[in-house]
Amino acid sequence: MYESSSDPDAVARVLGGIAPRLRQFVAVARAEHVTRAADEIGVPQSTLSRGIARLEADLGIPLFARSGRTVRLTRAGRAFLQHAERALAELDAGARELVGDADPVRGRVCLAFLHTLGGEAVPRLLREFRAAHPGIRFDLVQGAHHVLLDRLRGGEVDLCLTSPLPTEPGLAVAPMHEQELRLAVPAEHPLTARRDGLPLADASGAQFVGFRPGYGLRSIVDAWCREAGFTPQLAFEGGDVETLRGLVGAGLGVALLPPVTRAPAAGVVELPVTAPRTTRTIGLVWVRDRPAPPPVRALRDFVLSAGPRLLDPREADAASHR
Repeated sequence: MYESSSDPDAVARVLGGIAPRLRQFVAVARAEHVTRAADEIGVPQSTLSRGIARLEADLGIPLFARSGRTVRLTRAGRAFLQHAERALAELDAGARELVGDADPVRGRVCLAFLHTLGGEAVPRLLREFRAAHPGIRFDLVQGAHHVLLDRLRGGEVDLCLTSPLPTEPGLAVAPMHEQELRLAVPAEHPLTARRDGLPLADASGAQFVGFRPGYGLRSIVDAWCREAGFTPQLAFEGGDVETLRGLVGAGLGVALLPPVTRAPAAGVVELPVTAPRTTRTIGLVWVRDRPAPPPVRALRDFVLSAGPRLLDPREADAASHR
């Protein structure tokens, strides 16, 4: 069934109709299920199955191993997925330019950021940016660290504020802010006697609440605890920092969380950690070689210049009192 061909006409046929089938291929690769992928992109399951079969036949390579409607990428499929996502990202960028999203005055930017930055830092940053660029529109995306980076690579978002910072060559990274995390404990907890600070190892016997696997802070906190010589016993896992802070206030555990600049949550005491150094680097990430439309460049340049000030709550608070 899969016959390779170097015929130039065959190559032209593949290129001529490849964009819709690339989207179908990426949808199936992400869902690993034909029916779910068909529902997500709004096409009949039979149409999607035929499109994938035709793509494989035109390429002369099996992209999926099948078991009913459940599929898994072959080795060739995994390699092709990277190219397909990059190609679709470029096509999407071109389409946005044609329909006006690249307009320097009234264009659109899709900004992704961690949940922990949504309460204060990102609203503060966007408020100042919109003062100079009132017509630019935004799509705002929040999520776990690995999800945000996947969407950035796939071309779904333009810029990403995240931590830990990736090291892969295709992504450009600009560190913005060193954020200290403190040990949040219930107000009646014995550890509150250590308000001047304590080594993290002193909390080894406590129940923790924390982020689910896949969130940037989960991997960072796990690493700090390993450095302190223990594995945290997690009583609750979640994805929202204010919910976790509320669980601490309810006496359900302790947590390493970014400090708040406003009044602390009821029933919560924040303790500095003396060892290890519990700070994380927050930075701006974008795809290195992807063309950036004028609105994206405008926001990127603004964040690079003002981000260190606006992402640091101490700097922002000091500026508000000048």
